[in-house]
Amino acid sequence: MKRTLEPHELIERSIIKKFRKTIWNPFTLAVRQYHLIQPGDRIAVCISGGKDSMLMAKLMQLLQRYSEVPFEVVFLVMDPGYNEINRSKIESNAALLHIPITVFETDVFEVANNSEKNPCYLCARMRRGYLYSKAQSLGCNKIALGHHFNDVIETTVMSMFYGSQMQAMLPKLHSTNFEGMELIRPLYCIHEEDILAWKQYNDLEFIQCACRFTENCTMCDNGGGGSKRQEVKILLRRLRRDKPNIERSIFNSIHSVNLDMMPGYKTGGVLHSFLENYDGHAGENR
Repeated sequence: MKRTLEPHELIERSIIKKFRKTIWNPFTLAVRQYHLIQPGDRIAVCISGGKDSMLMAKLMQLLQRYSEVPFEVVFLVMDPGYNEINRSKIESNAALLHIPITVFETDVFEVANNSEKNPCYLCARMRRGYLYSKAQSLGCNKIALGHHFNDVIETTVMSMFYGSQMQAMLPKLHSTNFEGMELIRPLYCIHEEDILAWKQYNDLEFIQCACRFTENCTMCDNGGGGSKRQEVKILLRRLRRDKPNIERSIFNSIHSVNLDMMPGYKTGGVLHSFLENYDGHAGENR
């Protein structure tokens, strides 16, 4: 008699079978292509409670189960000051997905929401610092965050439009403040629309932005609202109407930057300018 699968097993099967091409394959591609995981790694998989980090946790769990590369994972949940409903939702979803989470409390929301200047920036910086610190105390050498393909594209465009620089979100990054620690982004090649499709197919419900600053908003930066990221989301959506592959073009462009055609660039915090060697004739034949 055929065994009835548990809910978490059905969810796992959907990743391996139905969403193999759109989720599992892009996930393993990113891990291989960017060398995100090495033998002996102990990785803190950071779960915020949203769809992206929850899917990432499940993917990392499956990869650990099937991979020939030996590595350890700790599923880390930082409570920055969630209300009771959001905290309960994260715990119940982790139980449903059979993800054994380690939870620790912080005062991030309390500090950030009392800040007069840019509480979102302060919140993000504090979250990152607490995650690095806790992961390091648990013997981890890496933290994994749930930024996906669309986050990469939006961040690149935002840096140009609002930051006056060409700067992409990297698939992995060495920490400058926590020696020996590295940040990795395993969802780097997975599209947000495919994460949403997986969520809806399995009838899952996750928290969105749980910050007290946005609790009274009907939408937030994770799914709407009036942020700069949302403005860029809308712009890219409009551009896709005429050029469906616009986001792929942006993604490919950050992998093939031609510094010979850039009038200025930074390496190691040092600015290199076209004007340094300009003799009045450069570029005449281009």
